[in-house]
Amino acid sequence: MIGKLVDVLFGCKHDRYSFPVTVRRATRRPQAAALTGTYVVCLDCGKEFPYDWQEMEVITSPDRHRERLAELAKHAA
Repeated sequence: MIGKLVDVLFGCKHDRYSFPVTVRRATRRPQAAALTGTYVVCLDCGKEFPYDWQEMEVITSPDRHRERLAELAKHAA
């Protein structure tokens, strides 16, 4: 809990990202790429984030993550 508070106050703002990386299906995917198959990396701290190519945006919030999962499930059905 104290770690989260310190991270909120002094943590990385995730302002600079790498170019989106799409992982081939045959290789092992990082956890960030499990949602969309594409991810970006924060150039300051190294944290990985899922990336949505259709919307051209980084998925950072858990709510947006859930929305994207629901959209993908709807399209797969």
